[in-house]
This record gives sequence, structure tokens and C-alpha cells, in this order.
Amino acid sequence: MQLRPANDNFGKRVESKHLHAALRHFAQYGLAAADHARQQALAAANGGDRDTFEWWLEICRALDRRMAGCIDRSLQAEA
Repeated sequence: MQLRPANDNFGKRVESKHLHAALRHFAQYGLAAADHARQQALAAANGGDRDTFEWWLEICRALDRRMAGCIDRSLQAEA
């Protein structure tokens, strides 16, 4: 049996630029960083700013893959 770390983003690699931004975001917001990134992504989506939405979604994905997946699914359900 092979065990993987709980935060393993298996199947979806986070780009270096998003990883570095996520680490800076985590340094600023601590454990609330993923939720803050989620809020930023949703605000951008509600404002119709696709580029900013995708940026924040990838930051969220780097910090919390499941949370980012929920954003994807909820927006797809609305469409």
C-alpha cells in the first residue's frame, strides 16, 4: 500500500507562478488564505472578470484542492 500526503494535488499540477503566489498569500492570511482566495475568485466571477477569477481559483487550488473543486462545480451548476 502506497500512501500519499493529504495535500497531494494528484492529477492537477499547480504552476510555479501560482504556487509562489499561494505561498505569499498564505504568509499574509495564514490558515484563512484558501478561503480568502475563494472569496476573491467568486467576486471576480460575479463581476465577469474571467482572468482574475482563474488566477484566484488557481491560488485557491494550490492551497486547498477540494475547495477549488467546489468552486468549479458550483459555477458549472449555475451555467
